[in-house]
Amino acid sequence: MNTKHELTHVRPDADLDDVVAVLERDGAVIVEQFTDAAALAGLRDDLGPGLEESGYSESGYDGQKTKRLSSLFQRSTHMSPIVTQRHFLGAARRLLQQPQHIWIGKVRMEVKPSIQVSFTQAIRIDPGQGRQPLHRDDAMHLWRHPGPPCRLQLMLAMTDFTSANGATLVIPGSHHWDDERAPTYAETVPAVMPAGSALLWQGGIYHGGGANTTDAPRYSLSVALDLGNLRQEENQYLAVSRETVATLPEEVQRLLGWDRCPPGLGQVETQDPHLLLERTQQELAGRPRGANPLR
Repeated sequence: MNTKHELTHVRPDADLDDVVAVLERDGAVIVEQFTDAAALAGLRDDLGPGLEESGYSESGYDGQKTKRLSSLFQRSTHMSPIVTQRHFLGAARRLLQQPQHIWIGKVRMEVKPSIQVSFTQAIRIDPGQGRQPLHRDDAMHLWRHPGPPCRLQLMLAMTDFTSANGATLVIPGSHHWDDERAPTYAETVPAVMPAGSALLWQGGIYHGGGANTTDAPRYSLSVALDLGNLRQEENQYLAVSRETVATLPEEVQRLLGWDRCPPGLGQVETQDPHLLLERTQQELAGRPRGANPLR
């Protein structure tokens, strides 16, 4: 565990093993230059107008001077490189896709779950917004701690993150805590980073948006990857149209849920749901049923 109460920064050329090691130890890491200037500008152009039109929340949790915008894969073609960035997707696969064993008759089988996009959101913290209550994002699934993780999430800085403008507050190492220990702001450290860098954290890390005491808004973008056998926090099947999904790379289509999670969750007519992007359900029903979802 990081006893110095600080967040580790890694360079864009960092080895995946090193990133995973920090995430296992501290539960959070900042990847510098997570995306390039052109992609960042494209995201701002695509999402900025929608954020401007969004209203403030009436909830103290979401922030009464914070604007939020979801359905990001529907709104921006620049999302695919974000979710497939090698440190984020690679670490998620390494941390979450742990093999499990089940018995089918007298056969002991190894099954590795899939992962899926569970949540997307652009966030604008405006001047005057106070600190968000500290929380764990895997509380959405009533996840118990300590134990294996079910989520890896990112926060991409679309403007510089500073201690004054609402940089995300993080408690490094809090993913090791049990469910009885309450978090305090005194234990947090701000995720200070330049635009284009990203904070990655496990779902069991206590964190929250910081207070914006400046005169300018703080922009960010968040994406969560969860185990494929859990319900998505944001319903991607409704948030992203089938027409839009059809234009995306296959890896991203499957991450959005057009995939079967072993041993057999999410199937359609016992088939891989990704086939529905190419065929009708009637055509799928007529296919041979020889493919056992447990194989």
